[in-house]
Amino acid sequence: MESSIPVPGAQAVARAARLLRLVTAGGPSGATLQDLAGAADLSRSTAHRLLSALKAEGLVDRDEADARWRPGPELFLMGSVAAARYDVTGLARDIVRSLAVKTEESAFLSVRRADETVCLLREEGSFPIRSFVLSEGVRFPLGVASAGLAILAFLPDHDVDAYLERHPELASNWGKKHAERPLRERLMDTKSRGYAVNPGLIVEGSWGLGAAVFDRAGRPEWALSLTGVEFRFAPERRVELGRILLSHAHQLSARIANTRR
Repeated sequence: MESSIPVPGAQAVARAARLLRLVTAGGPSGATLQDLAGAADLSRSTAHRLLSALKAEGLVDRDEADARWRPGPELFLMGSVAAARYDVTGLARDIVRSLAVKTEESAFLSVRRADETVCLLREEGSFPIRSFVLSEGVRFPLGVASAGLAILAFLPDHDVDAYLERHPELASNWGKKHAERPLRERLMDTKSRGYAVNPGLIVEGSWGLGAAVFDRAGRPEWALSLTGVEFRFAPERRVELGRILLSHAHQLSARIANTRR
């Protein structure tokens, strides 16, 4: 049995890790100290002290021109090493591209990371009007965007119950449609349909579809998704988009299952 004695420095490590995730979630544009401190629920002085320590180790960088914090070079090197074990973008890139070509919508690959999804790949479709809700590095809680809704729907029931118990703030942070009852209804619809539908719940007029991608043990660890403007997701076309999306998700799941890791 593990000891319950607190580990010295664990709180500081957890806070630094939270800041690292927030910096990477900001993408190439980075994030301000004020935004990072607020999102991490830290004082500006504490956030600055931790960011400065991370900068000294090369894990984050601060652009002197705009004072925004961005991922550092050491983080890239660490990520490159970890990618050999965890990254499936090499397997998925052509499938995401095919999805964008066949649907003409923006297509994405996202990965489950604890209670969130993180976008790994974005491929633009040919339709000129696009949604920019999702891009590489953007994180959403499970059950919010279509990718996370698809993943959550195919987790075991006890995992779904535990997740909802851990996150009673979903409705206050993302709107009443993300309260437990309507969220559970969308999860049931997703399992029945096979893919998730996000009818503009994050940004009005921006719709999304998501389909889970499974690992070799049958766990939903990734998702393919599509986003676009509302009029492109009429009921008849949604069915066709969903069919194409599921076909590509099954193809990627099979590819992952047949890859030795």
